[in-house]
Amino acid sequence: MSSSERIVRLRTVLDRTGLSRTTVYRKIAEGTFPAQVRISVHGAGWYESAIDRWIADPAGYRADNDNKAPGPSDHHAKG
Repeated sequence: MSSSERIVRLRTVLDRTGLSRTTVYRKIAEGTFPAQVRISVHGAGWYESAIDRWIADPAGYRADNDNKAPGPSDHHAKG
């Protein structure tokens, strides 16, 4: 598994983005931050690649463009 497909937990997201927990969840509700993915009955995380895309362009990020895990089908859209 490449690092871009890794799932990271809340603490890592907070550390990498500098956002507070409240701000992360508010931005998810607004559609301006990546949504969580369920990893167990009581656990969730974020695709690291989605967090990387948000960090690269926080003002331009829109969650409706980033609803799935990275995969081979995504390569044709780049370029």
